[in-house]
Amino acid sequence: MKPAQLLANRLKEVLTEGKWVIGTNFKAQIADLNWKEATQKMHGLNTIADLTFHTSYYIVGVINVLEGGNLEIRDKYSFDYPPIMSEQDWKNLVNKFCGDAERLIQLVENLPEEKLQETFVDEKYGTYLRNIDVIIEHSYYHFGQVVLLRKMIERDENS
Repeated sequence: MKPAQLLANRLKEVLTEGKWVIGTNFKAQIADLNWKEATQKMHGLNTIADLTFHTSYYIVGVINVLEGGNLEIRDKYSFDYPPIMSEQDWKNLVNKFCGDAERLIQLVENLPEEKLQETFVDEKYGTYLRNIDVIIEHSYYHFGQVVLLRKMIERDENS
């Protein structure tokens, strides 16, 4: 299997289709939540909505570069999004996350092998391969937080 296909499969595993690593994926964890659960604050931690937006924000930044654009994302804006005030607001964020994830997977899948070793925007960011790996790692990190938050929310609702 080609390296780009392997990376795309890893993205699918964490973002949209996977069940092998921890029995679920990011999409599955957010798709059936309602907006109140998604925005529920637990012990001063980020909400599931916060983490969903934040993860999508970085995915979009990489998509923009893969599509020939500039790296326009900035850490200081990675949690800046309009408040979720309704079920529709939450569904819009979930749909955006899922669409962004699918777009990233498609772009990575079609990436020429030689591109993976090229510099990603600037030498300080390393290669395309490194940045795609970082997106996978970053997604797993926040996905793990989402899973834990769901457990806390469910325990809270059942007590």
